[in-house]
Amino acid sequence: MALGRGSAMVLLLCFLLHSHMARAATYKVGGPAGWTFNSVGWPNGKRFRAGDTLVFNYGPGTHNVVAVNKGGYDSCKTPRGAKVYRSGKDQIRLAKGQNYFICNFVGHCESGMKIAVNAA
Repeated sequence: MALGRGSAMVLLLCFLLHSHMARAATYKVGGPAGWTFNSVGWPNGKRFRAGDTLVFNYGPGTHNVVAVNKGGYDSCKTPRGAKVYRSGKDQIRLAKGQNYFICNFVGHCESGMKIAVNAA
């Protein structure tokens, strides 16, 4: 049975989409310790790609994760409209470029509970 040109294109697109998704990696932020103080250096030496997933494990009510912009990251302040995660098992897919995350509990970001991740 011969495939028409349109069917071949659909199969090719499905293959490309599947292969892109198969390359996405999952990272547990902070390693075995999870999302905690002094996490700021955790991304060092890792190569992230757009579509990779960061998993933030922490005790709900003890910490949170806030997706912020560079200003929020640098100042440890939550910008208006920032997305706040509170589940304790948050999974966040990286966008291409810089991605910034902080814990906005009082003093936590200032104690190194923040990461900046560049996704290629």
